[in-house]
Formats: sequence, C-alpha cells, structure tokens
Amino acid sequence: MLDHFLELTTSQPLVQVLIVILATFVLEDAATVITAIQVHLHTISIPHALIALYVGIVVGDVGLYALGALAARWPRAKRWMAAPPEQMQQTWLSKNLFWVVFVSRFVPGTRLPLYTACGFFRAGLLVFTAATTCATLIWTTALFLLSLRVGGALLAHLGAWRWVGVAGFIAVIILMGRLVARSKKRKM
Repeated sequence: MLDHFLELTTSQPLVQVLIVILATFVLEDAATVITAIQVHLHTISIPHALIALYVGIVVGDVGLYALGALAARWPRAKRWMAAPPEQMQQTWLSKNLFWVVFVSRFVPGTRLPLYTACGFFRAGLLVFTAATTCATLIWTTALFLLSLRVGGALLAHLGAWRWVGVAGFIAVIILMGRLVARSKKRKM
C-alpha cells in the first residue's frame, strides 16, 4: 500500500515525505525496505526518502518518550512499577542515557520499554533525542542501503513475482528481529 501511495504522488515530493513519515509510525523496518525499493523504481528520490525515514523514526521515538512522561503523571502507573526506587533509576539513566538509547536501536524488542521508561523517569530529552538520532542515522541508512541492493536484485530477477520476493524480504527482516529479541529474552 505504501508503494501505491508513493507511485500516485511522484510529482508531489512533500506528500511523499509525509506518507513515508506516517509509514514509519506503523512499522519502521518495512517502511524503510519499501521506500528503498521505491527509490530503485524512481518513484521517490534518495534525499526525500532518507529525510522522511529519519524524521519519522526520530519523531516516533520521541513520541514513545512522551508517552512515558505522560504515564509518569498518572498515579496508577507509579503503583504498577515493581522496580528500584525512581530516584535510583533516574540517576542510572542519566549517567548512561546516550549509550543505552543508542544501543537499543540495534537490539530488537528493547525500544518500546526503554524509550517509555526514559520518559517515565524524566531522563534528559535532549540527550535521548541526540542518541536516537545518531543511532537512527546509522541503522536506517544501513537497512536502506541493504534494501536498495536486495530490492534491486529482486526487481531485476523475479519479474512479475518481484513483490512476492519483496514481501518475503520484509518478512525475513521482521522475523529475524523477533527471533533475536526472543533469544535475548530467554537468556535474561
């Protein structure tokens, strides 16, 4: 569906950027793969694609932080916390915030709980945003370039079946993330 919207708006790059930004709120990795393939098809330009992906992902991450900050204002949320005292967590997060947020971009399954916890414990928003921006630039660019290369090969060699290959590629990326997250969870 993302690819259809991008094809319909080839003469309106700002609309394309908005569509990609919104798609990152649904599923970042799939939006990255599909956007890279649309770049290969000359539906959207590389600069518009990357800027939209970066903005969408960072805004989504800051949104998770904001949800945590909102939850901290709700008295029931504090009662549900079975964790060390808030001050202890806030101190630890403040000291380690940049690297914890940066590394979480590369570890599947960690962003939602960590980013909302950062907001909940009022970790520094500027440091949080800097860390997620740096990590997003690296991770998203790498996935985008991989998708551009693999997507180009799929489009060139699978003919009419190319979208089945693309869907399979997206499924592999999502499943690999889930498997890594599950194996990490079992080890803990």
